[in-house]
Amino acid sequence: MRPGYRYALHLGLFLATLITATLAGVQLVRSGPVDWLALDVFRLPAAARWAQLGWGLQYAGPFLGVLAVHEFGHYFTARYHKVRTSLPYFLPMPFGLGTFGAVIRIKERIFSRREFFDIGLAGPLAGLLVAVPLLIYAFTHLPDQAEYLLVTTRSLARYPAPEFTLAQPLLYRWLEATFADPHRLPPPNLLLRYPLLVAGEFSLFFTALNLLPIGQLDGGHILYGLLGPRRAGRLSALLFVAFIFYAGLGIFSLRSGWETWLYGGVPYALYLGLVFWRILPRRSWGLAVGAGVWLAQIAVTTAWPGTLGQPGWLVFGLLLGRLSGIYHPVAPDDTPLSPGRRVLGWVMVVVFVLCFSSSPLAMLR
Repeated sequence: MRPGYRYALHLGLFLATLITATLAGVQLVRSGPVDWLALDVFRLPAAARWAQLGWGLQYAGPFLGVLAVHEFGHYFTARYHKVRTSLPYFLPMPFGLGTFGAVIRIKERIFSRREFFDIGLAGPLAGLLVAVPLLIYAFTHLPDQAEYLLVTTRSLARYPAPEFTLAQPLLYRWLEATFADPHRLPPPNLLLRYPLLVAGEFSLFFTALNLLPIGQLDGGHILYGLLGPRRAGRLSALLFVAFIFYAGLGIFSLRSGWETWLYGGVPYALYLGLVFWRILPRRSWGLAVGAGVWLAQIAVTTAWPGTLGQPGWLVFGLLLGRLSGIYHPVAPDDTPLSPGRRVLGWVMVVVFVLCFSSSPLAMLR
């Protein structure tokens, strides 16, 4: 592809993602992310239209800014190591958060453990260095609660109130406790109507998502750099099994009705086969692992009714198990990391714990 067309593709994807994320921000402020984009905003009177698009931009601009800094962290570090790579590809999404995120494409083989580590770590570290000041700004510039909610409630009276709130990770809670005026904090049922807070929280969530220490995610690169191929591979497989176990909790139990088993049993068995059959050298061993995970899920849910994982993670687990893989490729140069890099790697493990939540959204009860 000619350079001009290639640059046009990157710019076009970014602009498309900016549009979808802005419309997703409008929908988030209205009633949450469980719907398609708010295309009807363009049919509103001018004043209402621009007010709602302004809310959407308050979400989309900072959120995409953090994603861009994250990906350019990878990009410039790869260029520093003379590894050819593409510019970021932004991925628009016509529902939910408005974007699948952004990716870069490595165009040649990476030859050393240190390069894998540096490139993998640079993205989430760069994104975090923007996401934290974004949240600090959001917490220190909260509007007067009564006045702000009065205006937004009047503007959004025709829309149902949000049924979700943000599931706040540890770092979010610490920043809130440190920098926010408690009298200006929104109530949980209206938190989604503060787009800057939403953008900051989702930025932490995407940082943690990339730091999952599995396969070729950024966290997988860091894990490989810290532990080497053998130990990193074993731990990655173990974490993947735990990830799928948690995601599927609550779907089946011995108390489930026959309709659940009839219509869901076969698809779920096929799913577990797909994600696990390449986890071990022999496919039969992988299928045995899948069967063991299913039996353990049934046992836990039967013993503790009401136990529920996060079924949405099953889709992400399928992408990991079938597309990117759960094992990290081995670099020809397996020289261990320097002490400074090892310290930084373990710091990023702590960052993952501080930023991760089992779901970025929690159902209001």
